[in-house]
Amino acid sequence: MEAEIRLAASLGIFLVMICWEYMLPRRVLSLSRWQRWPVNLGLAFLNMGVIRLTVGGIAYLSALNALDKNWGILHWIALPEWAAVVITLLLLDLIIYAQHVLTHKWMPLWQLHQVHHVDLDFDATTAVRFHPLEIIVSLIIKVALIYALGANPIAVIFFEVILNGAATFNHSNVQIPLAVDKALRYLIITPDMHRIHHSCVQSEMDSNFGFSISCWDRLFNTYTAEPGKPQTEFTIGLSHYRKSEQVGFLQMLVLPFKHLYKR
Repeated sequence: MEAEIRLAASLGIFLVMICWEYMLPRRVLSLSRWQRWPVNLGLAFLNMGVIRLTVGGIAYLSALNALDKNWGILHWIALPEWAAVVITLLLLDLIIYAQHVLTHKWMPLWQLHQVHHVDLDFDATTAVRFHPLEIIVSLIIKVALIYALGANPIAVIFFEVILNGAATFNHSNVQIPLAVDKALRYLIITPDMHRIHHSCVQSEMDSNFGFSISCWDRLFNTYTAEPGKPQTEFTIGLSHYRKSEQVGFLQMLVLPFKHLYKR
């Protein structure tokens, strides 16, 4: 049931965002969807298959196991359930932020994470463009925190839904009124905010690491309000990969092991 809830929510949000992109795009895309979507969605389906056949549902199952064994900090202190849910959501989001920062700072993880950044455009499908090994590494980190924290199982489901939905939203190529975007940024990551993270400019790429709530970037001084060039003009991707034939599906699977891009 947990997997079905996450899948239904993810598909629903994805359909809403691609329709929004079609009707009110923020930027003119440099490549057609037929050139990019087979790669991005191909990686998404591969990752879903890998997870389903290996460690599917492990985050939720780990939370249930921690509850059954009475493992984790939240099981050792007396807290109302609502507080345990809030703490679980906040700390899981913080660890995702910290992991994202680490993938940009530590070369072995960057070799995996660069698959996400070599996309030559930015839309809802970019949110699912990850190497399978990075997905597995992320799950390992998440499960470790769930056991250490004694994360609330219901909160874990909520977090997975929120994370997937937020990532789809903030990777979307959608037009949002600037005043609304500015107001939303005090709480959540907007597409204009996260798009800066996909800039070719190193200092801009090394900022705006959050995926759902925006407080971590402000708190840890990794927030960039605006790119050097206008939102509709700055270059997306990595400078070493500017041709569509360099970023095909098979190329993405082997890219982390070629070590061609030196930071």
